[in-house]
Amino acid sequence: MSEDGVQEGAQEGAREGAQGRRGGRRQERGRRRMEQILDAAEEVVAEQGFEDTTTNAIAARAGVSPGSLYQFFRNKEEVLDGLVERYTATSREFWSTRLSDGTARMSAEELVRSVLTGVSEFKTRRPAFWVLFHGSAASPRLERVASSIRADIGRRLTEVFLLRAPGADPARMELLAAMCIATVQGVFPMVMEAGEERRAEIVVELTRMLAGYLGPEIGAEPPA
Repeated sequence: MSEDGVQEGAQEGAREGAQGRRGGRRQERGRRRMEQILDAAEEVVAEQGFEDTTTNAIAARAGVSPGSLYQFFRNKEEVLDGLVERYTATSREFWSTRLSDGTARMSAEELVRSVLTGVSEFKTRRPAFWVLFHGSAASPRLERVASSIRADIGRRLTEVFLLRAPGADPARMELLAAMCIATVQGVFPMVMEAGEERRAEIVVELTRMLAGYLGPEIGAEPPA
């Protein structure tokens, strides 16, 4: 290849590299803008409910124009899709941490307290989660997503119970997990509606209730 050909090839490679870097920066800016819009959507939905939320309100809260919002989400339902995807991933990450194998080495009360405290913190930080999955906006589609999340939690909770009581009947442990999830689901409206001090009191009572229920089955104290 001639010297001119080598130079042209080098110049072309440099141009392609610069274009790739610019494309990467645009993608990163786009990702940050999408997250900014979803953050704003969480705030507006938590305050107004999903039915009364508008894309204009979300755009205003995010500090972008409606046109900018529509570059990422064509309508409010697509914003909802983004929130559902975010919450599904966040919930799975949360439960994989809270229900690690190390959780099985806690006492029954510590195990329950750790999980309930985490749930309370998560739902307090993400109030739109509660509005979407348990409020007036709850729909068959959202219920399907919520059911999938509960099923994942139930499977992992069953595994933790079996680590604590390896000789137990798996079907029995699965039932215990389902009962715990249903109990928490039933009581948590009280938690979300209470003030900070009252919320802590309710969590303490729920911890006692579930630890007393689980202790005879999986052992009150950590396994030896």
